[in-house]
Amino acid sequence: MVETAALVKRYGSHAALDGVDLAVPAGSIYGLVGPNGAGKTTLLGILSGLRRPTSGIVRVDAVPGRVVTLPDTPRFDSWLTGREVVALAAHLAGPPAGNVDAVLVETGLADAADRRVGGYSRGMLQRLGLAASVVGEPELLLLDEPASALDPAGRREVLDLIARLRGHATVVFSSHILADVQEVCDRIGILRDGRLIFQGTLDELLVGRATPAYRVRLRTGQDRAEALLRRQAWVTSVRIDGNDLVVGVGTLDDAESHLAGVLAEAAAKVVGFGPQDAHLEDVFLELTT
Repeated sequence: MVETAALVKRYGSHAALDGVDLAVPAGSIYGLVGPNGAGKTTLLGILSGLRRPTSGIVRVDAVPGRVVTLPDTPRFDSWLTGREVVALAAHLAGPPAGNVDAVLVETGLADAADRRVGGYSRGMLQRLGLAASVVGEPELLLLDEPASALDPAGRREVLDLIARLRGHATVVFSSHILADVQEVCDRIGILRDGRLIFQGTLDELLVGRATPAYRVRLRTGQDRAEALLRRQAWVTSVRIDGNDLVVGVGTLDDAESHLAGVLAEAAAKVVGFGPQDAHLEDVFLELTT
């Protein structure tokens, strides 16, 4: 659905994008992550046609009228009601636009549909932007931080809605909430300093990349266990995560051979321990710091 080759965008001497080769399969949900200033918003702007690349190739295999972009802070005429905003979007999209009332329900705005949007909170405006985006049944949906202003319940509704679009539309969305990307995306692209340093499935990203670690939960003796673990040559890091110690190790074999002995030496009461599954946040930090 979307493909770029050697894509470059410069602002003066600064390269916001530097040789990006993006490949987004049709019907997929593609998560775009990266630190602030990595080039995510610039890339979405180029894919939507709102910005021009400095050089390179951009191919979007969708009908132009079926490409929809939702910025991170959507704004609407304050005198319109929520229902009128979505109905206007449906009218502009033309057939086969979706049902306005159904979309308002899906985005959690049914009770506020007849209020003027000048009184909407930022989270409600973000929901309204998503409603106006999906009512036109786009082929390609470009979302910039679609859940950034939402409370946990709102994030859940938005993620569920995005997940339901899989196979019906192609979605590219940027987010700094890595758990959201990990939950709903088929493919992930990681941008750093304008370069695409990884692109592929979540499994391809996680397997063999994150530093192996053990998660240890103790009832007592945490301080002494932490001090002893930090002195072990096979331990690469120790951090406290809630009630757990997360112990980075050279290899899982090292942990299996030595961890129990160190905990016994610390006279710690062990609730449980085991290898920690790799998470997107761990790998993201490894690749971008």
